[in-house]
Amino acid sequence: MIICLHGCPYHFIFGVNLLALIERINRLARAAIYLRHHLSDKQFLIVSSIIVGLLSGGAAVVLKSFVHSIQHWLERYSYQDFLLVSFFPLLGIILTVLLIHTFWKVSFKKGSAEITYAITKKSSQLPLSQSYSHIITSALTVGFGGSTGLESPMVSTGSAIGSNVARGFRLSYKEKTILLACGAAAGIGAAFNSPIAGVLFAIEVLLADISAAAFIPLIIAAATGALLSKIILAEGVLLSFVLVRPFDYYNTHYYLLLGFLSGLVALYYAKSFEFFDQIMKNISRTWLRVVIGGVVLAFLIMLFPSLFGEGYDSIKTLASLQTETIFDRSLLAPWIQNDYAILIFLALVTMLKSVAAAITIGSGGNGGSFGPSLFMGAYMGFVFARLLNITLGTDIPEVNFALVGMAGMLSGVFYAPLTAIFLIAEITGGYGLIIPLMIVSAISLAVANYFQPKSMEAKKLAKLLNANIDDRDQYLLSRLDLTQLIETNFLTLRPNDNLHALRKAIAASSRNTFAVTGEQGELLGIIQLDDVRQIIFSSEGAESIVVKDLMNLPSGQLTTEDNLQTALKKFDSTGLWNLPVVEGKRYVGFISKSSLLARYRTELIRST
Repeated sequence: MIICLHGCPYHFIFGVNLLALIERINRLARAAIYLRHHLSDKQFLIVSSIIVGLLSGGAAVVLKSFVHSIQHWLERYSYQDFLLVSFFPLLGIILTVLLIHTFWKVSFKKGSAEITYAITKKSSQLPLSQSYSHIITSALTVGFGGSTGLESPMVSTGSAIGSNVARGFRLSYKEKTILLACGAAAGIGAAFNSPIAGVLFAIEVLLADISAAAFIPLIIAAATGALLSKIILAEGVLLSFVLVRPFDYYNTHYYLLLGFLSGLVALYYAKSFEFFDQIMKNISRTWLRVVIGGVVLAFLIMLFPSLFGEGYDSIKTLASLQTETIFDRSLLAPWIQNDYAILIFLALVTMLKSVAAAITIGSGGNGGSFGPSLFMGAYMGFVFARLLNITLGTDIPEVNFALVGMAGMLSGVFYAPLTAIFLIAEITGGYGLIIPLMIVSAISLAVANYFQPKSMEAKKLAKLLNANIDDRDQYLLSRLDLTQLIETNFLTLRPNDNLHALRKAIAASSRNTFAVTGEQGELLGIIQLDDVRQIIFSSEGAESIVVKDLMNLPSGQLTTEDNLQTALKKFDSTGLWNLPVVEGKRYVGFISKSSLLARYRTELIRST
């Protein structure tokens, strides 16, 4: 629960002594331990959410500042050295892979799907190492120019902090899940100074079930993280914009077109990212994959310099309408001489960002799709508006379309329209664009959902759970662990046991089913009391009767790898109320249909 940052070279950031800040948080943690015994559960949950907000917000500050420090160091290289700088992402990926394989090879998990999986299958428990491993690895990846985003590592870090704070205070599963989500909300809130977007992200992406009791801790944690980030970082490393022109309802039909385009580009992002990510993962040799990814990324950056790093500075440049500075270091710069050439260049950057992000992550770097989605959305919206202005002679605000395009892409990639709407509203300092944000986000989601019913992270989660998460019944069943339902109080018999041994087992057991196992514990058959009731009370030929003559092969059995949906199907197909469970061939126990349905009923009540 107590944290330490001694020995970190970045403990002074933007004039703030982080060691002193960490010490204050440690004191708060000690006070919280004292308050644990003097407050009600609801009151202590609020205190815990403040602590999680401070820790997660502090982690986001450290991550942003670490990346900013690396990039500031890289700025010493002059214009002539940009070809060398293009290979720095390779260095960042090498360092990231080296650290992961040395320290966190088993416990290192990426993406919000892994967090939701932990909520569902691991009682919301995340490894402690995840509260700092993502900070280090993503800072190296993005700081040295990896073309991905920091928000997903922030979510993973904040979620791990919330989970481990709850474990340190010995809170319940429900409270642990709320604090896990609080950490994620605080991370997003601190990243963009947007607490509302942080809360909505936790609800839309992480929490399948949400109760009213969770809102207050989420809001407090997100506000705390955003406030801490605002105090320390000010506007230095945050993504923020000033809205120059208000929404004009005469442009509504253009926003409708932008929403449709956003949905299609979001689909392109998902498909292209998965395709190139899988290509990289198919390279079995780790270091060959790293080198190939780094070299390809360097080549893309030489041609399109704005693919270097997160790209948020590039978005700000685009918003200031200084498009010429975006390609001034590109090898293609001599051929970009007119407005149409600029548009083609910006369109290529838009389409290649997903490729660069996939290569960065697939080759071993750490990051997520949040940042690349915003990047592509900004470029897409700007290109769309500039093209209309050039070809049709319109005067639509290119910056507004870039901002709204960011929301459209985020909504279409993550299927989180509320997060997208309020994120852009908050980073623009108001709700002047709320109507086009709602229009574009809704249409983008509808288009993306029509062609691809699950988001990228939802597909990963469905694969992890081996279940259809769109079906509420199947999702609730996937939250139950089959191995926890195995009953081991069924007596076992050997095939050569005589009738006397069978009678003795029946007398000693409260169950009507018996497993017959071999010398190595393998399951050979089962005996049902109803099938042998007449025989066990018969004295005729009793000496010659052995168990193997009475047992039957089970009409169905389960393995420890099966899920609960499979178990229910086998119960229905066999008509049995007890099914044997094996691991390999070894008998483990039985699962009863009544126990499974009782646990499902309990889970259903808890979720509502």
